[in-house]
Amino acid sequence: MSKKESKTNRIGLETEKTEKLAKKLNKLLANYQLYYQNLRGFHWNIKGKNFFELHVKFEELYTEAQQQIDEIAERILTLGHQPLHTFSDYLSVSDIKEIKGVSKDETAVKTVVANLNTLLEIERKVLDLAGEQEDEGTTDLISGLVSGQEKHVWMLTAWLG
Repeated sequence: MSKKESKTNRIGLETEKTEKLAKKLNKLLANYQLYYQNLRGFHWNIKGKNFFELHVKFEELYTEAQQQIDEIAERILTLGHQPLHTFSDYLSVSDIKEIKGVSKDETAVKTVVANLNTLLEIERKVLDLAGEQEDEGTTDLISGLVSGQEKHVWMLTAWLG
């Protein structure tokens, strides 16, 4: 094995740099898990005149988040690192906090918007680091997440009035 090979991972990125990126991606993964679980709770517990509309919307969002969680974890593996996979790890790393007992429409939607903004903040940091490392795969993944979440923030904020 040459010196160059020993310092790069199986996709040709520098191992030392991907470790830092994987750590940021794991932070994103942990936040996504809390975002996802909060959405499940809102979906199950929402009440009031907007029940039908929000019940469906929260299901749409958590279904999308579930797919994105898998993509983030698989990217961490592609980079040659291990994704976090326990709730205790998620809780210790996540900036998004678990929400209990929310059944009011405005409170739930405001929380979703705040959670999306937290994800966007982390994703922009991941994008900066991935760009510095010329990691097009991570950049492509995260860019897609950002554009979709920005649209969700716009729509949910419009719903809030």
